[in-house]
Amino acid sequence: MIRRLYLKDFAIIKQLTINIKNGLTVITGETGAGKSIIL
Repeated sequence: MIRRLYLKDFAIIKQLTINIKNGLTVITGETGAGKSIIL
């Protein structure tokens, strides 16, 4: 199971860390914020 996601210098994302807990994780944001890039 993925527990943490770390991205650096990836597409429009300079640096991002997401700690994922048990259960459902929802990523939300405005259009063009980079949600699809994370997936």
